[in-house]
Amino acid sequence: MKLVMTLLVRDEIDIVAANIDYHLARGVDFVIATDNLSTDGTREVLEQYRARGLLHLILEPEDNYAQHRWVTRMARLACTEFGADWVINSDADEFWWPDAAPDLRQALQALPAAAAAASAPRHNFVPCPATTGADFIATMTIRHARSTNAIGAPLPPKVCHRAYPDIEVAQGNHFAGRCGRLFDAVAAPIGILHFPLRTYRQFANKIALGGAAYARSPELVREGFGDAWRAMYAQLKRGELERYYHEQELGEAEIAKRLADGSLVRDERLKDFFLRGAA
Repeated sequence: MKLVMTLLVRDEIDIVAANIDYHLARGVDFVIATDNLSTDGTREVLEQYRARGLLHLILEPEDNYAQHRWVTRMARLACTEFGADWVINSDADEFWWPDAAPDLRQALQALPAAAAAASAPRHNFVPCPATTGADFIATMTIRHARSTNAIGAPLPPKVCHRAYPDIEVAQGNHFAGRCGRLFDAVAAPIGILHFPLRTYRQFANKIALGGAAYARSPELVREGFGDAWRAMYAQLKRGELERYYHEQELGEAEIAKRLADGSLVRDERLKDFFLRGAA
């Protein structure tokens, strides 16, 4: 079985190398990445993996939010050009963790033969004031037991799927299908460790770029996509985004209280994984 991961990135210099290293160590055989106008060195990091034969790089010059088109393009290439059997469509802040199997490839091999797609829940980690960049792995070790998005709705899962030359990946990577029909995804024995808030600078840049891109994509707004993005973009324009971000940072007393009541969970799996790799 060959497992290919697609990765859509823009200005992810603090996290992109850790993401690729992690997934290559956990059963991903090859990465197809689309860089959408990064200016912070992300493209140069991707070029290093391309030079090692581990990654195929696409440079996307459009400045809208046509994520579904770009990810669908990568997912189809995974099948037609790179011999994938399964495809994971990931963001740079998502780390797909096999819950029982030794790696992701074996976790997906254990699924029923009839399963065309599998869904994986996401778990949001709490930002830490001590985090300055790539040290998020060591500093961010507390997550929500039940994660929500920026407007308080339950955080939707992501899907991975078998490789098809005519696959269609929906906006946000939450659904996939063929010929206009979505797959019924089975539950994957996989969870996604999600680090969307690492530093305020990183978060504000993400919202500024993504919110403006959604504003240039009125067809997605009409179809009901991007509610959380647009809400955060509105806060940014009102000068309220930094306050929102720091409200997500919890003090030690609040963390202790919420660990005790079960609304937060201490989760050091990613930290321990990288510590073992460095040992």
